[in-house]
Amino acid sequence: MSTSVDDDLWSAVGDPTRRRMLDLLLADGDGTATGLSERLPVTRQAVAKHLAVLDRVGLVHATPAGRERRYRVDEAQLARAVAQLSSVGAAWDTRLRTIKRIAEALQRAKDEHGAQP
Repeated sequence: MSTSVDDDLWSAVGDPTRRRMLDLLLADGDGTATGLSERLPVTRQAVAKHLAVLDRVGLVHATPAGRERRYRVDEAQLARAVAQLSSVGAAWDTRLRTIKRIAEALQRAKDEHGAQP
């Protein structure tokens, strides 16, 4: 499984409304734009647009259900997004540890030589 960063996928999960929609779909198994809009503080049209973004990056898939479409989370694509988040998080942890070591070394040097005016 590749953990290189997919900017479109990151953009899709970067929106809090879309993350909440994914949570609801995961909890319920599937859902429609109408059903989601009843549980979110956004219009049905806004939900439909968010679902289109999630569909475009493969995080959800739609199947026709009468006059609506039922959306279900693609768990493999969600796992890919989680792997990317974990990979980026680990890289940032390494960067932050390096920054901390540099800052501590600078502070020690400052303390050893006394504060310069």
